[in-house]
Amino acid sequence: MVPRRTDEGHRAATPLELFFDLCFVVAVAQAGVQLVHALAEGEPGRGLIGYAFVFFGVWWAWMNFTWFASAYDCDDVPYRVATLVQIAGVLVYAAGVPRAFEENDWRIAVGGYLIMRLAQTGQWLRAATADTGAGRRTALLYAAGISLCQLAWVALLFAPDGSKRWLFPVVIVSELAVPPLAELRHRTSWHPRHIAERYGLFTLIVLGETMAASTVAVQSALDEHKAVAELLPLAAGGLLIIFSAWWIYFAVPEHERLTSNRRALPWGYGHVLVFGSAAAIGAGMEVAVEHAVGQAHISAGAAAAAVTVPTAVFLLTVWFLHSRHFKRGWAQQSTLPLAAVAVVGCTFAGDRAVPLAGVVTAAAVAVGVVLAEREFRRAWQSVDGGPRGTQDA
Repeated sequence: MVPRRTDEGHRAATPLELFFDLCFVVAVAQAGVQLVHALAEGEPGRGLIGYAFVFFGVWWAWMNFTWFASAYDCDDVPYRVATLVQIAGVLVYAAGVPRAFEENDWRIAVGGYLIMRLAQTGQWLRAATADTGAGRRTALLYAAGISLCQLAWVALLFAPDGSKRWLFPVVIVSELAVPPLAELRHRTSWHPRHIAERYGLFTLIVLGETMAASTVAVQSALDEHKAVAELLPLAAGGLLIIFSAWWIYFAVPEHERLTSNRRALPWGYGHVLVFGSAAAIGAGMEVAVEHAVGQAHISAGAAAAAVTVPTAVFLLTVWFLHSRHFKRGWAQQSTLPLAAVAVVGCTFAGDRAVPLAGVVTAAAVAVGVVLAEREFRRAWQSVDGGPRGTQDA
């Protein structure tokens, strides 16, 4: 197991990586289901806190695997077996999500993480054994950091209930500190195009899960309540939001900015909000559907906010992480932030909030396309020659 080249040509996601991502959908779906129940019962505080903790575990496990695979994927038998063990740990973690969410019982979830972490630590130790250069120290630091953090999670299970509330964030910060500390002197050979593709694929999977959750919710409501007039606008609005989210995320070439850890790590960490908000849109759509047919005993504003707030978070986060770096002029720069504000404003439209939010996001895409086309034409006409490229939304 030797480091792969950072400039390797045709570096694409492997079938094993895609399989790994699809298995993570199970955990994402479990987190979404629990969020729907909490929001529909009028407990947004409990729902959002539980969702944040559970989703962090999903995202962080995916992050650990993805960046390692980008640098060391040799696709031999030991590597495949270790990855399949990690997938098994993901499924155990997913099975423990309901208990962690509803009863604050993390034993099964931590057990799943332990399975994943044992395999991941073994991978880093294998990389350290094969690397006789500067990468050996980095691999050993990763193995040690991951092991210590996992021991902290296990120890947290036995901590007094009153102390868990503040110990939990401490362990999370410790987890986040491992990559920058391990790579302080020597960067692992992750591949910019491969990393950008992997993040894009996981975004697609999360948006697909959102689409599936929304479709199932609408179908179930139609079968039970026949409320076609109430559900068609919701379905149309949700579809526009998801289509627009896809368009906006993939409008710019992300890999062009991933030239160093200083840029790539904040970008990669920030995606927890991209993934989490994208998944939460699906949960919000389920809540909005339940409210439309009288099953969710919350106000129209609360049901609307379940969709509009995560949509606005998605727009702002995507703009902040990479879209803003490819914009030209105040009009392009302000399109997504203004759209996010307008989407939040749609919350006060009550039952019409989701269709209006869909129109706003679609309008943001349309405005972005028009402005990008203008910039493209100006580039052709500029004296320094040649277009600089186009970006949408």
